[in-house]
Amino acid sequence: MSYYYYWNDKIPANPDKTLSPDQFFDSILYKYNATSNPTGDRFSWIQQSADELKASLSGESKTTGMEFKLYLRSSGSTDVIGSVLYVYPGSPADKAGIKRGDVFSKVNGTNLTTTNYSSLLYGEGDTKTYTLADVQSTGIVDTNNSKSVTAVVLQEDPVFMDSVYTYGAKKIGYVIYNQFVPGPNGSSVATYDQKLDAVFGKFKAKGVNELILDFRYNPGGYVSSATALGSLIAKGIGNKSVFVRKEWNPTVAPALEKQYGTDFFYDYLAQKANNIGDNLSQVYVLTTSGTASASELVINGLRPYFGQKVYTIGTTSYGKNVGSITISDNTGKIKWGMQPIVSKSFNRDNESNYSTGFVPTVEVREPLNMRPLGDVTERLLSEAIYQLSGTRTARRGADDTNTRTAVGSSIERKAGGSNMFFTVDKPLPIAGQ
Repeated sequence: MSYYYYWNDKIPANPDKTLSPDQFFDSILYKYNATSNPTGDRFSWIQQSADELKASLSGESKTTGMEFKLYLRSSGSTDVIGSVLYVYPGSPADKAGIKRGDVFSKVNGTNLTTTNYSSLLYGEGDTKTYTLADVQSTGIVDTNNSKSVTAVVLQEDPVFMDSVYTYGAKKIGYVIYNQFVPGPNGSSVATYDQKLDAVFGKFKAKGVNELILDFRYNPGGYVSSATALGSLIAKGIGNKSVFVRKEWNPTVAPALEKQYGTDFFYDYLAQKANNIGDNLSQVYVLTTSGTASASELVINGLRPYFGQKVYTIGTTSYGKNVGSITISDNTGKIKWGMQPIVSKSFNRDNESNYSTGFVPTVEVREPLNMRPLGDVTERLLSEAIYQLSGTRTARRGADDTNTRTAVGSSIERKAGGSNMFFTVDKPLPIAGQ
């Protein structure tokens, strides 16, 4: 950490080495504080199992297969409700009949509150019973309808959905991408990168001339996959077209440059056959507070290639312009794995001003009674289609406006929560050598 950590000059001079590994790790971080230290570290973490850490970064985890957001039931209340954002096809939640837009108020027969929701939702026991509630004009009404679901180890395919919509001369390509993962855990084949490439091959064949990227539930992932996606979209890609520049700390940066040259600090766009950039003049991205890290990297990285015309619709994104690497014991003797922040990311124009998130070009909040993803009347997609084509597929405000206070989401816990990471396929320099 004293060599690689981005804020290595802020590590305490004499940390308490009697602490347990997780407590010690936490004690040396340059802590974020919204008021006193807004540029501090919100993202570094450590796990007792490096193997589980690496698996989660590849989209594999023990899960029921549904992602949800939690809200206060009403203003001033301590009761909590969960709103299902999406369900993985074929997952236990899918098989139990749970779907996007379902609302639950109890887990294992107990009402969710601000003090117990964490233990009820994420505590021990693989089987959870969710009691659903109805969204009515008078408020949230409890029901006796319950769904029992048992979590399993699941590999999520991040390329969730793609469609092409036609409105006059507008051929709109739409893709929901939920995590930047090259391929399944343990695989040497970039299956998901290849699938995304094929989606853009279909867009190109169908003459897509407008693009909507749905990143609303994408907390980030591998920079390599973000760069692969950018390579399918950016206009005028040439030799060594910069997508990302990574700034390391002044201690390790000279050693990295000496060992590998300046190219080490750059991620360059590739010239891909399925790139559709020549047909695009702008890009729309759907965002929420769950849109983080590598998702924001794509927005920032593409803007110089479209004269800044990469617009966002939804709510303000998370705000993460720093990246991490996985550090573990190659011998396997020490089981712990660390994911410390080691770099800050900039685009081709040396911009990195999104640490507080991208404020939406058009603000649209997701309602509780959500329409299916891909439905042209779904609120965020409908607004994007209107911005691109001038055609309204649904009335603004037709659904309830969800102004409830959010208290958390399962997306934040995914792959360490709102993270961006990269693999270094070369030996890193060792401190003092």
